[in-house]
Amino acid sequence: MIKKVSQYIGLLAVSVLLAACGDAVSSDQDSKSSMNGYEDQSIKIDGLAEHYHTGDPVELSAVSVEETETDQWQWYARESQESKWKMVSGQRTQNFIGEAGTNGLEIKAALMDDNKETYAESEPVKIMIDDHHGHDEASKQIYAGYFEDAQVESRELSDFEGDWQSVFPYLQSGDLDEVFEHKAAESDAMTAAEYKEYYTIGYETTVDQVAIEGNQVTFSEAEKEYSGTYENHGYEILDYEKGNRGVRFVFKLVDGSDEMPDYIQFSDHNIFPEESSHYHLFWGDDRDVVLEEMANWPTYYPAVLDASGLVQDMLAH
Repeated sequence: MIKKVSQYIGLLAVSVLLAACGDAVSSDQDSKSSMNGYEDQSIKIDGLAEHYHTGDPVELSAVSVEETETDQWQWYARESQESKWKMVSGQRTQNFIGEAGTNGLEIKAALMDDNKETYAESEPVKIMIDDHHGHDEASKQIYAGYFEDAQVESRELSDFEGDWQSVFPYLQSGDLDEVFEHKAAESDAMTAAEYKEYYTIGYETTVDQVAIEGNQVTFSEAEKEYSGTYENHGYEILDYEKGNRGVRFVFKLVDGSDEMPDYIQFSDHNIFPEESSHYHLFWGDDRDVVLEEMANWPTYYPAVLDASGLVQDMLAH
C-alpha cells in the first residue's frame, strides 16, 4: 500500500488507462492470453477494495500460489466483457499501481515465459467505483457532519444488508498501523500511536461478524451465533462537541434470541437512503442510553475485504 514515487513516475499511462481504457495500451494481447479462454487458478490477485471513489489509488498484487518457472509479469485490462483485453503498458512486475477512473474496468495478471507467451494468468478482478459521498461540496459537507434537519430521511435495514466484519481484529494484529500513520501525517491533532489508542477504544468489540438479510440481523461472537428480527424505529440527530452532527438510524428487536440487543443503531455518515459501504454500530437494551454512547463505536466493513483491501478503503476516506 505504501506508494513508491519511482513507480508512479514510470506509470503515468496507467492513470490514463483507468480514465479512458485503451489509449495507452498495446493491442497485441488477443493472440497471447486468455482471449482464447485460458484461465489459471494458481494466480490470485490481492488488494482489491470492495469499491473505489473516482481518483482513488488502485494497488493490486499478483500472487502465484504454486512455484513457477518464470517471474515475468504482465497486466491486462478491458472496459467490459464485450471489450477486447489490452496489455497495460509499463506494468511488468507483480504489483499493479493505478488510479480509479473507469467503473467496471476488469484487470488481470499473467505470468509470461521467455517467449513472451502466457504461462499462467489470474481470473479478472473488477474495479467498482461508487462515489456515494460525492465529490461536490454539498456531499462533502454532509459526510463531515454539516447538514440541515430537513435533509435527513428515514432508512431501512436494506441499506445495511450483507455480510460484515469487525475491523477490531485488524487493529489488534497491526494491519491498520498504516492507516494511523497516514492520519498522523495528514494532521497535527495526534501522533500515530495516539490515533491507534483512540481507535482501539472506538473499534473494540467481541462481535466479530454481523449478517443482515431482510429484517433479520445475526451477530457472531467467537464460536457463538445469535439472531433477531428488527423493525424500523426512526432516527435521531445528534449534535457533537466539535460542532458537527450525526444521525443514528434506529431499529428495535421484535423477535429472536434473548442475547440480541433490544436496539441497534447505525451511523455511516449518510443521512438519507443509501447503500452503506461501512458503518459504526451501537447496541443495547435502552434506546436513550445507546444514543449517549460516543466513545465506543464498533465498525464493520464488508466481509469480502482482506487486510490490504480494508486498509485501502480506509485510506480512501
